[in-house]
Amino acid sequence: MSKNLIKFTALAFLAIASPLAAQQRKPQTGFDISRNLEVFADIYRQLDMFYVDTLSADTAVRWAIDGMLSEIDPYTIYYPGNDQDELRTMTTGRYAGIGAIIRPYKQEDRAAIEEPYEGSPAQEAGVRAGDVILTIDGKDIKGWPVAEVSKNLRGEPGTTFELRVKREGEKKPLAFKITRRQIQTPAVPWYGIVDEAAHIGYLYLSSVTDRCSRDVRYAITEMRNQGMQRLILDLRDNPGGAVVEAVEIVGMFVPRGSLVVSTRGKVPSSCHEYRTPAEPIDTVMPLAVLVNGGSASAAEIISGALQDLDRAVILGQRTYGKGLVQGIRELPYNGQLKITTARYYIPSGRCIQAYDYRHRTIDGAATTLPDSLTHEFRTRLGRPVRDGGGILPDSILAVDSVPTMVYDLYNSDAFFNYANHFVATHPTIAPPTDFLLTDEDYDAFVEAIAASDFTYNARSATALQQVRQVARMEGHEEDVREDFERLEAKLKTHDLRTDLVRFREHIQPYLETELVSRYYYQRGALQHQSRNDKNIRKAIETLR
Repeated sequence: MSKNLIKFTALAFLAIASPLAAQQRKPQTGFDISRNLEVFADIYRQLDMFYVDTLSADTAVRWAIDGMLSEIDPYTIYYPGNDQDELRTMTTGRYAGIGAIIRPYKQEDRAAIEEPYEGSPAQEAGVRAGDVILTIDGKDIKGWPVAEVSKNLRGEPGTTFELRVKREGEKKPLAFKITRRQIQTPAVPWYGIVDEAAHIGYLYLSSVTDRCSRDVRYAITEMRNQGMQRLILDLRDNPGGAVVEAVEIVGMFVPRGSLVVSTRGKVPSSCHEYRTPAEPIDTVMPLAVLVNGGSASAAEIISGALQDLDRAVILGQRTYGKGLVQGIRELPYNGQLKITTARYYIPSGRCIQAYDYRHRTIDGAATTLPDSLTHEFRTRLGRPVRDGGGILPDSILAVDSVPTMVYDLYNSDAFFNYANHFVATHPTIAPPTDFLLTDEDYDAFVEAIAASDFTYNARSATALQQVRQVARMEGHEEDVREDFERLEAKLKTHDLRTDLVRFREHIQPYLETELVSRYYYQRGALQHQSRNDKNIRKAIETLR
């Protein structure tokens, strides 16, 4: 084992030793750390000398590091010097590439363009959603995982390459020369007035990345100029991001100097108070915030602070419950460690962390705190709120159940293939707020799916077989055989065409969104969805 590897391993372990120390029953000493590192180094030396196959030091030590960090929490992650694109994109929302979302295309074992960002190099070059990627700079990508395709599409800004694709309706492959540049993923994909009569504006914030508060401020100012008097801030499925950006956003609605969040950790450098730094835009405008189980981290700081300060009504479902703060620590050889350094506390004093990663269930899942053991806190005006389990909305909105067939359609190539055909035969469609699939269009969709190789998992039939097997093992199958057979016969009466028609009200919105995004990109899809979104309708009703 080389001296550099021993040094690297020791430094990597020392960098994460402090979180582990807090969990020990007795204080950690320098000898404890040195002893364990010496044992680890000798184990690797023995493997290197005597193991039957040759091991890669980089790979084996990475296994050890990743295994150790995975036991701490999901957010403490090591990024070696040659693998930091993900970290950079996550924290800033920026990367160098062509600006397109790609997806697996199972039918041909390739990747395909799901959507080029509006105004991106891909879109400007002529690449469209639905294009199936054949080669990148002459390299055939058949069989490549999506992550590998994405890695090859990214690169240094200013570099040019050829992308060759197959497109529905075109007899020959199309080739595009694309020059990579810095891409900023849109934090505010769409905003606009959703109720003219009540002067209600809507803003969707997809993530809390670097400088997103600037985009939020611009959008609010634009809508106020259009007569907006009430606002819906949509934080659903927002995974969070930068604490300072969350503080800036809260500061647009509360007085300057208001406490938004405080962090507390082991070392003084991780303990901070964050107060709103600038004058607000409006401290009295009625405000509704939409959240769900995908709203996490900095998105929970925004919604939780606005709830604790009694500045907004929160609607939706309980949020994820991430009350941990991460910082970046430099490592040898240009590596970086994203490490959990503190917990955060919103204005009422509560921490909304829901998961305990140091105490896990027998199957390895993190435990959660029962509601009966959470603590009560008070908002600025004295309303009771609780810690230990995300942000509980002021108004809980039920989640509509969706037939499993919709998930199978969405996760297959069915929507994708039909949208490719639809776009090839429909040069234009109505604006996003007006577009609606006709009966003829939906009938054509049903026929296309029925003629394809699409199959879906009839989970009720599968569950019935499992119950039948259990009854057989328990010796009760004969007693209920006729009941099983009658139920089985009823389940078999439903075929693909029948279910496509039966579940039209559930399938059509997803299909329409897929089609609208082909013509109007992400902003158009969001605009179209807002028309029939029950949660947005409830927020409008609340604000009115």
